[in-house]
Amino acid sequence: MQLDPSEFGPRIRSLLSPGDATLLSMPLVPEAPADSPQLGELRRLKPEDLFEGGATKDREFAKCVQSGLYLYFSALDESHRISQGIPSASGSYWHGIMHRQEGDWSNAKYWFRRVGTHPVFGELEARAGSRWDPYAFVDRCCAAAAGNSEPTDLIDLQMQEWQLLMRYCYRNAIGI
Repeated sequence: MQLDPSEFGPRIRSLLSPGDATLLSMPLVPEAPADSPQLGELRRLKPEDLFEGGATKDREFAKCVQSGLYLYFSALDESHRISQGIPSASGSYWHGIMHRQEGDWSNAKYWFRRVGTHPVFGELEARAGSRWDPYAFVDRCCAAAAGNSEPTDLIDLQMQEWQLLMRYCYRNAIGI
């Protein structure tokens, strides 16, 4: 699955694909935030700044978009600060991904339990070819981080998960 940045407004498009660059793959367990001008720009923005003219219908989903963008740039601390203050299933989902990426496997599972069933699970199941199990995915990421399995397919699946959740949160933030 390739995210089409044109689905988003100009501000988010410029963060995700500056100069028509392709999306980067997110590491399973990043060592440090991405060193990029886009991350610097993101750090200067409020959630409503991500949307043209502050045109958001749902501030909680706008904060989810912001948290997800921080994850994209491997800025786990910033993502965590935002997602832990979002009590919804989508906020918990971003929170769970953040803990999975930092390698805090049990805490990731805790937050995925708080998610329950999420609307993006169905599409993830279709892409994964089996029932989506966020706990099993945490276990697979843990094994790959320990060097017990190849991370390539997991990185791709994580990127698909991020794209689906980002699209879902963006659409809900602007009310479509």
